[in-house]
Amino acid sequence: MKILVTDGNTRPALAICRSLGQNGHEVIVADKRPSNLASRSRYCQQRCVYPDPVKHPETFISFLLEYVQVNRIDALLPVTDVTTIPLTENAQLFEQYCRIPFAGPEAIKRAADKVDIMALAESLDIDIPRSVRIDAADSLKQEQIEFDFPVVIKPAHSRIKTETGWIYTSVSYAKDFKDLKKQLKALDPRTFPLLIQERIIGPGLGIFLLFQNGSPVTAFSHRRIREKPPSGGVSVLRESTALDPLAFQASVKLLEALNWNGVAMVEFKIDERDSRPKLMEINGRFWGSLQLAIDAGVDFPGLLIRSINEKLPTDYDYTLGVKSRWLWGDIDALLARLLKNNQALQLPPESPGKFKYLLDFLRLWQPKTKYEVERLSDLRPWLFETGQWIKQMIGRSA
Repeated sequence: MKILVTDGNTRPALAICRSLGQNGHEVIVADKRPSNLASRSRYCQQRCVYPDPVKHPETFISFLLEYVQVNRIDALLPVTDVTTIPLTENAQLFEQYCRIPFAGPEAIKRAADKVDIMALAESLDIDIPRSVRIDAADSLKQEQIEFDFPVVIKPAHSRIKTETGWIYTSVSYAKDFKDLKKQLKALDPRTFPLLIQERIIGPGLGIFLLFQNGSPVTAFSHRRIREKPPSGGVSVLRESTALDPLAFQASVKLLEALNWNGVAMVEFKIDERDSRPKLMEINGRFWGSLQLAIDAGVDFPGLLIRSINEKLPTDYDYTLGVKSRWLWGDIDALLARLLKNNQALQLPPESPGKFKYLLDFLRLWQPKTKYEVERLSDLRPWLFETGQWIKQMIGRSA
């Protein structure tokens, strides 16, 4: 098949390109910039540069619609929210020319709305952090916060579409009520509604699934070992683990309620107080650590393409204990850990010290550990990423 993959400058796009190329598909890597990570792969057979979907969303859609017609694309795989949301919203325009094997636009929108998903999870008796919904900065009363500080400020959406483009948001922490009110007042009003949540201390756990026609056909799980930033964010070192029964059951229940189709990641934290998984969010698209699942034996991109034309058998088998390391992300996390204290990084006081963190980082070669971007058989993406990292560091120091 001839497959177009968007967001070529992301690591999941690289993982998709390698997977599908090794499976014999013709892969075209698209991005808003001509030079990007996945396009450097030996498995990229053609490059495509599209209009910036953030600045020009309508032009982006019309460009890709013409591109898939002229180039006879069989399948179109968006990777980030910025491309997944508009492409699934306009899937009907594309369906006579190519397939976008993702969930419907309403399911994608609901999955991306953290406020809505927490309400849905609560209605399904799925464990979530204690939460308070806030509709405006001045509507919060101190008595509403019935859990301890520090608390988590979690916007409903990671990216918010406006008439002039996208607003990017992030999760933050408030140390006390005064700090919480100050941070809420500083937010763009379009960020609301949002959630104030208790902070769950414990390891992160991801459940990754492929649904076909509303039912799960395969699943995978990993635990986060290190993250960037260290307080919680993108995983930079992770390990394949057995499916946690409670988290898996909750994930399936949520996605079935959304009538899901295609891939999804459901993220939890294992609460150290009761060892139960607490729901964090759903990502209705490919995820950053996709390469780990492929390395452990669950080829989500290949299976997703197969699901277009064939009914897949149910299979939850994969190799446990496989680790995946994103080296430059891990180095960023190390520098942050060494150069900043626990308070600046918003880490719990009981977090491991800097020396222990450094020793753990220096375990460069371990059994079953694979490096995410660095592959001897496909080295150019790593060289490109290294150059980008160096430029970024020079830019910061200038």
